[in-house]
Amino acid sequence: MDLTQVVLVIIITLIVGLAVGYVIRKNIAEGKIASAEIQAKRLLDEAEKDAEGKKREAIVVAKEEVLKLRNEMERDIRERRNELQRLERRLLQKEETLDRKMDSMEKKEETLSKKESEIENAKGELTNVLNRQLTELERISGLSSEEARQVLLNDIEKDLQHDVAVMIKEHENRAKEESEKRARDIISSAIQRCAADHVAEATVAVIPLPNDEMKGRIIGREGRNIRAFETLTGIDLIIDDTPEAVILSGFDPIRREVARLALERLISDGRIHPARIEEMVEKAQKDVEVQIREAGEQATFETGVHGLILSWLNYWDGLNSGPVMDRMYLNIP
Repeated sequence: MDLTQVVLVIIITLIVGLAVGYVIRKNIAEGKIASAEIQAKRLLDEAEKDAEGKKREAIVVAKEEVLKLRNEMERDIRERRNELQRLERRLLQKEETLDRKMDSMEKKEETLSKKESEIENAKGELTNVLNRQLTELERISGLSSEEARQVLLNDIEKDLQHDVAVMIKEHENRAKEESEKRARDIISSAIQRCAADHVAEATVAVIPLPNDEMKGRIIGREGRNIRAFETLTGIDLIIDDTPEAVILSGFDPIRREVARLALERLISDGRIHPARIEEMVEKAQKDVEVQIREAGEQATFETGVHGLILSWLNYWDGLNSGPVMDRMYLNIP
């Protein structure tokens, strides 16, 4: 075989191979296209199914949301309706209460009107009765109302003159008592400064002690007990070498008696300190006041003189007033 034939065979072989290859590629391409179409159709079906499912889910969710909103709206409407019903009931109750109050007020107004009418009628009747009584009194007494008023004023004037005279007499007596009190103060001060030794027997009181140890208790720590006693009573307490005895010295017999009673009670009680001393002095003062009042009342009762005990108490109050004894005499009635 020559070269030409060989070349021709090769060319024919190439042409046949190309044709076979083209056919094969065409078949492969057609198969791929068919497969792609099937895949695309499947994907479309799946997409449609998925979209349909999501659509149904969205519809279900939307229906649930709508149902939820509807329930909330219905609940809100029920609550508002209930609230309105409660308000209506309250308003009805208030209206009923107001109606009852209005009825009560109207009844009270009617009652008051009736009472006012009755009072006016009674006032008119009383006025008529008073006028008749006044006319009858004028007829019986033979005096007019002006003449009766003048007689009454004259009687009142006489009574006032008597009361004024009594008041003047009382003020005169009080002035006399005050002058006597001042004279007694001056005399007492002069006696206290210038008295002779023989007066000491009438101005002192001796208090017996159970033992000499009691003297130290009466004096107290740094002398506080004896200072408190002398300050409260206004009486000097003399503690000397006299065995089992102390001396009370003072020109005022009332203060000296108060001091004597208070000291005897303190010695009997055994508790001696400033607070206890003040308590005992106050009790003794009250006892002395009671004794003086009883003695004065008995004396005035026996003599038949009235008002004397009050004058004496006023004198005694002024006699014993001062920076020391003021606090003790505040309880005099």
